[in-house]
Amino acid sequence: MKPINIGLMGVGTVGGGTATVLKRNAEEISRRAGREIRLFMAANRDLARAREVVGDGVPLVDDAFQVVNHPEVDIVVELIGGDTIAKELVLKAIDNGKHVVTANKKLLAMHGNEIFARAQEKGVMVAFEAAVAGGIPIIKALREGLSANRIEWLAGIINGTSNFILSEMREKGADFGDVLKEAQALGYAEADPTFDVEGHDAGHKLTIMAAIAFGIPMNFDNCYLEGISQLEGKDIQYAEELGYRVKLLGLTRRTAAGVELRVHPTLIPEDQLIANVNGVMNAVLVRGDAIGQALFNGPGAGALPTASAVVADIVDVARLLTSDPEHRVPHLAFQPDQLQNLPILPMGEVVSSYYLRIQAADRAGVMADITRLLAENNISIEALIQKGSATDGSAEIVILTHRVVEKSVNKAIAAIEALDSVAGKVVRLRMEELNG
Repeated sequence: MKPINIGLMGVGTVGGGTATVLKRNAEEISRRAGREIRLFMAANRDLARAREVVGDGVPLVDDAFQVVNHPEVDIVVELIGGDTIAKELVLKAIDNGKHVVTANKKLLAMHGNEIFARAQEKGVMVAFEAAVAGGIPIIKALREGLSANRIEWLAGIINGTSNFILSEMREKGADFGDVLKEAQALGYAEADPTFDVEGHDAGHKLTIMAAIAFGIPMNFDNCYLEGISQLEGKDIQYAEELGYRVKLLGLTRRTAAGVELRVHPTLIPEDQLIANVNGVMNAVLVRGDAIGQALFNGPGAGALPTASAVVADIVDVARLLTSDPEHRVPHLAFQPDQLQNLPILPMGEVVSSYYLRIQAADRAGVMADITRLLAENNISIEALIQKGSATDGSAEIVILTHRVVEKSVNKAIAAIEALDSVAGKVVRLRMEELNG
């Protein structure tokens, strides 16, 4: 049987790992696929560096369009990243009738609707397991393994850089800036860490998972993003005193009013398994009506873990090359004509619990004023602690609320900040029990 020829675009960290896995496990991969899978050619701007990775015997080019246009390439593997030239290459490969494997979450979150429609029209597959959570097979689980379930919600720690920073802040009692420098020195954070620490990366991944979980189009433009750069070490410590861990959580939930799609720092009970996923590890917690809750945990980045997902997609595509396009697993789990344009809820309509930290004068009547304003907005208190008085006669009040619609919390916060006895802004973090 004719071998499956792979055209690799991008021989960086993940591309190099993919080449390594394809060579090292060639026999095992071919046994699983039922035919030989071989790296046929590769494209990279730095040819000398790419040659060190792929070795001799694999043609190298510096123009990736030569890969997508080569008549003998069966599967194009896009590991360039971004959504400019990568988009052009993927669409050209599809137009040429080639199947695509990609790890590009930004490309899919921003342009997936167009890409999947074009692939459906051309009868080719676009596989993207490696785009979310590295080596954790969460896409396959959502799309196939949990297909009997009505997914109710999913929550994920899906950015290793932010999770490392928050883990270090908790363990060392340090502030964000100090730990960021450490993360950069260790290579866990980029020189410009905005994409990771402000929630963009997690938002791209969450958008993809929400589309598969609920059968909706990609909606990244409506995903709420709030990062961790403004977090103070004291809030992480206070949360721990109250029995919670702070994580940058991507959360999507289907409600009667629409779909929640949000990324933000979140208090999670410390006895939840996902709250104890530390360092650069990733985890996704899924709630389905039949299975209940299932946790998927593992390395969310890195050369070989991500390459594992890339090569698994290649094997899947190889197995299905000859199958009728109408009977393949749909890109977003649901048949294309069954996708629903469910509304994405604005944050004001989201229901959650809240952590509030208030700097207020330490005198009689202040606490009564604060609790009255909360009650006027139908906000009930679950827990309250007061930290010791400062030299200026003020104290910090930390309040945990029961679940309430966010617009009520926003109104209460504005009223509390207007009190003469309150100094500065109220610190507000959302809190999720993740227990059903």
